[in-house]
Amino acid sequence: MDLEKRKKLSFDKRTDAALLAYDQNTPTTEHVSNGDEEKHPQKLMSFTKGLEHDPDTGLLVREDDYDAFMQGIETGDPNDFKSTPLGPPINSEGNPTWTSRKGIERNVDVRAWESAGAGLTFDLEGPDAQAVTMPPAPALGSDELTCELAEVYCQALLRDIPLSVFFENAPSDPADEAKVQECLDAMNQLPFSGERENIISATAFRGFTPGDSLGPYLSQFMLAGNNGLSQSGGAMEFKASDGYINYGSITIDQRVRRASETNYMTTWDDYLDVQNGADFRGLEEYVSNERRFITTGRDLATYVHYDALYEAYLNACLLLLGMGLEGSDPMTSRFDNGVPFQKRDFFDKQQGFAHYGGPHILTLVTEVATRALKAVRYQKFNIHRRLRPEALAARMEKLNDIIATHAWPERDSLINMHGSLNSAGIFDLLRNENDGNLLLPMAFCEGSPMHPSYGAGHATVAGACVTILKAFFNHELYLNLSKDGSTMTLSDQPGEYAFVPEDQGNSLLTVESAPLTVEGELNKLAANISIGRNWAGVHYYSDYVESLILGEEIAICLLKEQAITYNPLEGFFMTVPKFDGTVEVINGVTPHAPLSILS
Repeated sequence: MDLEKRKKLSFDKRTDAALLAYDQNTPTTEHVSNGDEEKHPQKLMSFTKGLEHDPDTGLLVREDDYDAFMQGIETGDPNDFKSTPLGPPINSEGNPTWTSRKGIERNVDVRAWESAGAGLTFDLEGPDAQAVTMPPAPALGSDELTCELAEVYCQALLRDIPLSVFFENAPSDPADEAKVQECLDAMNQLPFSGERENIISATAFRGFTPGDSLGPYLSQFMLAGNNGLSQSGGAMEFKASDGYINYGSITIDQRVRRASETNYMTTWDDYLDVQNGADFRGLEEYVSNERRFITTGRDLATYVHYDALYEAYLNACLLLLGMGLEGSDPMTSRFDNGVPFQKRDFFDKQQGFAHYGGPHILTLVTEVATRALKAVRYQKFNIHRRLRPEALAARMEKLNDIIATHAWPERDSLINMHGSLNSAGIFDLLRNENDGNLLLPMAFCEGSPMHPSYGAGHATVAGACVTILKAFFNHELYLNLSKDGSTMTLSDQPGEYAFVPEDQGNSLLTVESAPLTVEGELNKLAANISIGRNWAGVHYYSDYVESLILGEEIAICLLKEQAITYNPLEGFFMTVPKFDGTVEVINGVTPHAPLSILS
């Protein structure tokens, strides 16, 4: 091809992608918060972690500190952040004045806010960080928020119960079942709505997307391995039940470090130091050097404490690329029907690799994560600034002190929330295991990250990465596990079995299950990772729901731009099943925006 002609075509493709992005870079609705920030004194319903808090009420000492915090968020000027007060007062030796034994003995430093200016940056692919949005978070006084806090409290209380109790085909301890039922009975005293009404163990703490309610609580992509590299003489290097995933010629082990059954921030001094920015990261306790398959909510919380953010989806992609493929239809492909080069080699004469193959998909499933993070950072810091569950629970603990200190028109909404949770029996369950107080028992010693709760970074990345996988792979295929657990294959025929960990998590059991599809288990994977943060105590359910949808939108925009660059003669298209059950078809044919925008 003539080099000048190629140069012009390359420019045209980039222009087409830019015009498509321009068309898409308008939110369907305005960026709107729930209004709580303006309604309540001392920003009691806003994210204030890292600023100085009153030791009696847990509320801000100075609202001016919050104004300074906002100044940095709005300008993105590092100098504005540097001038924002961070942490408690400094003593004569130049160290923060902590109140907890842990803070004093360890003389810990303060934590800075995390990527507060990311939403002001630009990007060269996908939607602009400010071009996508989320609805307002549930406000104080809403049934939804009351239910969400009850749910997070119950997840904290059930953190060390095996997740197998939430799947009827898996063996479980009657004592564990009884403890779960206590929590569900209390939750069902509250006005959960829609599909979350009348919660039972088979539906508790699960996601809302197709496939979430089928089979074991954990996605098979978080447990299963593949069969390794060595197939000589028909021998397998690994069984799927061994939980090893090939990562080139090395392996990824699906087991996680086993954390001790210790909850954190259950005393007021510890809680107050954490809100004042005490850096307690890395101080959690573990059971010797033991690792096991994800067995409990605490194990899931440990996974999402230290994951590389897109880690679970990279692993799922490696599993999908490495699984055997079986089918009654000889045209069955592991990839979406519109992805080229899926026929037998003697017909196509080329295979997907640099495009439509492993390297292409592995790159995109990780590449989309940074776009998702920038967009959700804008929502977190610049729009919603929602307080974390740990702080809302502290409002319940210190209700009387807050009411005695502050009078404001909307205070009944806080009082009523406390009364509803108390009447439902949530507080009785909590006090029995929490030294009599209403603080939220946390899985992480440092509590939540140093950024607001809504949206959720993990959930936005989950929505984005899973959408890339559902776009490229044949989402209608089944995960077909052999009865002995030795192999897991992709098949156009439904399977009958699934993996669950045995009670101690040292091995995987094969149990009967409803047929599990690629789409369903990828959706469940996104829910597991997102809701894993709720098991830790750092997010609410609505953080997961709306952030997942946000991530999906970001991925679809990126895929549309990518499709413009593909060779139109190859006939590429892909069918993307969305979280709401609808389908998006993506191809390289994209309408142009008005060229006048370039003038």
